[in-house]
Amino acid sequence: MTGTSNSILVTGGAGFIGSNFIFRWIENVGSPIVNLDLLTYAGNPSNLVTIENDKRYQLVRGDICDAELVAHTLQEHRPRAIVHFAAESHVDRSIADPGAFIRTNVQGTFTLLEQAKQYWKSLGDSDKKAFRFLHVSTDEVYGTLGPDDPAFSETTAYAPNSPYAASKAASDHLARAYFHTYGMPVLTTNCSNNYGPFQFPEKLIPLMILNALEGKPLPVYGDGANVRDWLFVDDHCSAIRTVLERGRLGETYNIGGNSERKNLDVVSTICDLVDELQPNPAQGPRRRLIKFVTDRPGHDRRYAIDASKIDRELGWRPSVDFERGLRETVGWYLEHASWVENVRTGAYLVWIRQNYEERTAR
Repeated sequence: MTGTSNSILVTGGAGFIGSNFIFRWIENVGSPIVNLDLLTYAGNPSNLVTIENDKRYQLVRGDICDAELVAHTLQEHRPRAIVHFAAESHVDRSIADPGAFIRTNVQGTFTLLEQAKQYWKSLGDSDKKAFRFLHVSTDEVYGTLGPDDPAFSETTAYAPNSPYAASKAASDHLARAYFHTYGMPVLTTNCSNNYGPFQFPEKLIPLMILNALEGKPLPVYGDGANVRDWLFVDDHCSAIRTVLERGRLGETYNIGGNSERKNLDVVSTICDLVDELQPNPAQGPRRRLIKFVTDRPGHDRRYAIDASKIDRELGWRPSVDFERGLRETVGWYLEHASWVENVRTGAYLVWIRQNYEERTAR
């Protein structure tokens, strides 16, 4: 029987939310962090290049579906906690290839839980009591809301409508089952739409920023009235640290930004910010680039998060309002053109063409 170290293990830490979490962990906590990441298209090691030589950070390249590798990583690094970000997360990709989402989000989470359970059971009493497994999930598991429906709470019934949401719902249920069946110290968070630095430019906000900069069409699904609750990624990271430190075992905490916006309003605001921060009089107002295209199949109409539980129990609430966060995000992409070019590979361009350029105009 061997004890834990002071390190934590994150999965998918080279992705958008994971890399921001690692930066903020090093900055705010300072204890060692191990990143287990397969480095797929959205897992970019250059996100973390500024800390790659920091002794507090270590990258382990590997697949969470590889039980032997997961077990070896746990035994070698002896983490006191696991924060599970690794997931396929793009709804449109899940529609095109649902199998990849079942493999990573369901089978991968099962493999990680099973190996974490064996590791946790091997710990001494004090380390076993202190250990935590935090499963990071999404509000999309709850389905869709009408315009006047109350926001999603932790007791809202699951009703996933996309293969992505269904795969995350399955992983949430597995995490819950490992707490109730085996007593594993599991915590789950369900967050609203994140935005901020390092987000892969297939998602709405970075895609629109970059297209607006380049004078390309800004494809908006349907009538653009779909509503999302936007959460700045730094706020999400602080919420995860709070839940990891003080959350009640077996509980779920919804994390939202209190920033419901229609997609069309988000895109219009991005146009105005790009016009302000990088004006191009010859191009004209970027709003003229907005183009309505065929809607996504089964497109959920509205998401909204009731984050009162995490506020009431743990004292967390978002600190960055949408206007400030979006301005910072647009500025970041303007200042990091080399990062953008490095992630926009040939495979990315093929996907953008298939998913956006081949949609018919409305």
